[in-house]
Amino acid sequence: MIRLEDYVRRTLLATRIYDVAKETPLEAARSLSRRFNNSILLKREDLQPVFSFKIRGAYNKIAQLSTAEKAKGVICASAGNHAQGLALSAHQLGIKGIIVMPVTTPDIKVNAVRSFGGQVVLHGDAFDEAAAHAKLLAAEKGYTFIHPYDDLEVMAGQGTVAMEILRQHSHSIDAVFIPVGGGGLMAGMAAYIKYVCPDIKVIAVEPEDAACLKAALNANERVVLPHVGLFADGVAVAQIGQHTFEVAQHCVDEVITCNTDEICAAIKDIYEDTRSITEPAGALSLAGLKKYIEREQCKNKTLVAINSGANMNFDRLRHISERTELGEKREAIFAVTIPEKAGAFKSFCKLLGKRNITEFNYRYADHKEAYVFVGIQLRAGFQERDELKQELCAKGYAVLDLSDDEMAKLHIRHLVGGHAGLDDEHLFRFEFPERPGALLNFLSRLSGHNISLFHYRNHGAAYGRVLIGLQLGKKSKEELIASLQAVGYPFSEESDNPAYQLFLR
Repeated sequence: MIRLEDYVRRTLLATRIYDVAKETPLEAARSLSRRFNNSILLKREDLQPVFSFKIRGAYNKIAQLSTAEKAKGVICASAGNHAQGLALSAHQLGIKGIIVMPVTTPDIKVNAVRSFGGQVVLHGDAFDEAAAHAKLLAAEKGYTFIHPYDDLEVMAGQGTVAMEILRQHSHSIDAVFIPVGGGGLMAGMAAYIKYVCPDIKVIAVEPEDAACLKAALNANERVVLPHVGLFADGVAVAQIGQHTFEVAQHCVDEVITCNTDEICAAIKDIYEDTRSITEPAGALSLAGLKKYIEREQCKNKTLVAINSGANMNFDRLRHISERTELGEKREAIFAVTIPEKAGAFKSFCKLLGKRNITEFNYRYADHKEAYVFVGIQLRAGFQERDELKQELCAKGYAVLDLSDDEMAKLHIRHLVGGHAGLDDEHLFRFEFPERPGALLNFLSRLSGHNISLFHYRNHGAAYGRVLIGLQLGKKSKEELIASLQAVGYPFSEESDNPAYQLFLR
């Protein structure tokens, strides 16, 4: 590992980034600060020309290439912000910039890269395939491959975010919260902060389903996650970088992980304070900051969150808006069994008092009991959720809390419609690349199996989420699983999910 001061020296020399990047403001989040009794500041990297911090590292790396390297051009693989950063950087320096993107990349991102002067090559369904193709082209054509995070000059460029923060805020800072994917922003910032102001806590924030840094720190070595969540796609990385991990081991005080609902709530928080919409990765550090305040019960502290990007596909807002109240702990989702008789729903609503019902799904199942899927507004967080459940149970209702059940929130709430009564039905959740014809291709690969349930909803992401019921017929369970594995898309079985058993089985 190189010395900490060497990272800082590289960052101090990265001043050429301001040929194309801008010094972004460090803004007070006034509503959040009042709400949490702390001084909360947002570093507005969403205001960069490419709407994310990635322009800093890409430009710093490319600007330092030799004349011969610049003449041959640069290449990267990316489906997001690094692609746009490299495209604009190469265009600004007058050199060829090739960006290999998966075929699944939404048009908004492909068009953005082209608008910044990048030459787009679409290859493969996933990032790994695009990255392998980019490295192959680099070897064949002599292009310089620009890594999105595990490069010392890229890290130094990202480190200028920390340099600006410490210059912009002359008073003390208690903690800085930094989103982590591969770790370039975290490493560049953490090295600078710990060298200049070692008393400031550096807290890395990751999605619960893509926590590659947390896993590496726990194992004391870099590990590869077997599965990476897709929601916060800007930080959906299976393995932390080598250089970035070395810095994290010495400079990161802790890692906080956040779930999808908490990230959605943070997107809404930023909107309410700034009237700007961030991408999920851009709001991740604020979600971690809020969890830190709740855990520590701290007051009158100065806390900084990095708003790292705003490259949001507009179609995703529908999904995000559905999840914000859960993320703010202002909604509970229950499956409640009530008598199947006139007036039962009215009696249930009376028991809820002045709480609003945010969602109610029901269909007749039998003449004795009714199963209802209900969303209920909360005023005092999850403690009230537990108290409400106990209160309902005390009144004789059978209650199942689905507030943390991902399948229920993604699919069941849209499917409540009656029981099929199929003894040989098995339920699975799939993810498949979101591209023209992908759904048809997915169904074609399942030919030969009787589909008894199907739910798909486009969330504006690179991958689609499908809930599917399949009957065994004359095949064994092992044969069914083998055929699903042959489809080639990640899946998990949900046959034992209690929400499925209540509403659809």
